[in-house]
Amino acid sequence: MSWGEPKALAPFRDTSPFFGLTVPEDVVVTAQVVAQPDPTLAERVIASLSDGTPLVTRKAQGQGQIVLFHVTATAEWSTLPLSGLFVEMMERLAISSVSSTPDAGSLEGTIWTPLRVMDGYGVLSDAGTLAGVDGADLVSAPAGPDLRPGIYGTGDRRLARNVFGAEDSLDPVSWPGDIPVRGLAVAPEQPVAGWLLSLAILLLLADVVASLALSGRLLSRVNALAMILFALPLFALPHPGQAQTEAEEFALAATNEVSLAHVLTGNRQVDDIAAAGLTGLSDTLFFRTSIEPATPTGVDLETDELAFFPILYWPITPDQPRPSSEAYAKLNAYLRSGGLILFDTRDADIARFGAASPNGRKLQDLAGPLDIPPIEPLPDDHVLTRTFYLLQDYPGRHASRDIWVEASPPDAQQIEGMPFRNLNDGVTPVIIGGNDWAAAWAVRSDGAPLLPIGRGFSGDRQRELAYRFGVNLVMHVLTGNYKSDQVHVPALLDRLGQ
Repeated sequence: MSWGEPKALAPFRDTSPFFGLTVPEDVVVTAQVVAQPDPTLAERVIASLSDGTPLVTRKAQGQGQIVLFHVTATAEWSTLPLSGLFVEMMERLAISSVSSTPDAGSLEGTIWTPLRVMDGYGVLSDAGTLAGVDGADLVSAPAGPDLRPGIYGTGDRRLARNVFGAEDSLDPVSWPGDIPVRGLAVAPEQPVAGWLLSLAILLLLADVVASLALSGRLLSRVNALAMILFALPLFALPHPGQAQTEAEEFALAATNEVSLAHVLTGNRQVDDIAAAGLTGLSDTLFFRTSIEPATPTGVDLETDELAFFPILYWPITPDQPRPSSEAYAKLNAYLRSGGLILFDTRDADIARFGAASPNGRKLQDLAGPLDIPPIEPLPDDHVLTRTFYLLQDYPGRHASRDIWVEASPPDAQQIEGMPFRNLNDGVTPVIIGGNDWAAAWAVRSDGAPLLPIGRGFSGDRQRELAYRFGVNLVMHVLTGNYKSDQVHVPALLDRLGQ
């Protein structure tokens, strides 16, 4: 039946599985299949139009139910199939279709044979020749040796007996104070090599003393003095853990291999994602390039030396503290000595470059005392676009192209026959963006991506481009502008021709 004027949906009744869902004003019906009147129709209506005409009905059929929407699945008769309400209605139907456990009375007099049973480790296995169970006991009796959790059957029916019932609950165990409780974490190893070596030397010394005593030469003054002088350094040996200071250990760890670093912001979640992101980028560099980075390092601007790291990834948070003047002095020295800082406001999905967001305003506050040269949007012919991969986009978890680098010289010109200008005679000291690159690079301990990006193939492609941008970034820092030397190729060829 077609309606002369589109009709809206009525609010769902409290007996309907759709009760509580909000009906949008733009959901209307222009035509529908009219339900055949019968005495039970009112009981079967679960959605209707504003004039009471049934729109969705259902009918019990065996152990299930049949639900009929009285409109087509396209927008020809109604806008309902294209609305979010339709998705919510289908979700409610999926929940209501879940079968409930029958009561003991309905199963009385039936025998259920165990098909698969669960052991104490939660593993399902074949039930073998276990005896059948009375139907009433199956749903009401407590589990035990004669009634094990698992799958039971009788004829073509199947029923699952769970370990816990609806009335059961799990309560935390309260252990006595004299019982130590340990978690699953593995205790760190204790280095004992130094102590064992000292013990071996002491045993050797005791053997020497015993030999001298047996030979009657133990009381010789010269030998006694020699033994004392020999033994004194043993007691003066420092503990193995005191041989190096924390600063020396930090320097060794940072310089043994190339190590990427991130600035600690004080926000644990942001710092963990930054560490996981640089770990994922380091793995990508290891497998795709000749660079074999060590484990990334989180640096404290106040206490740690920055000169060991070619690049600092600095995620911006609105509440991170401003560094001290001593820390800014180290940062400026780091920039002047060839280091690079990647500022990431992580908000490109809601704001562009500037003070339009809390993170952007915080970046302006943090960068104020830094000796940052003039910057400009990343030009298409910048060497960063081709240090390893040829790139036109530089996405992270977000896909904005609003990225800023050191401005090119005002007299930079494109040489005839070359696709790019001779830009950036050195490495740009800062790169500023908001694409949340660390979130796109981040991996779990098993190497799988930590955070989702996009959907399907487009999301995988965006993550791949994020890794490629990271590779280009590190190669640019480590190799400088060698790719820009291609601007000299025409002159070299001309001279070779002569």
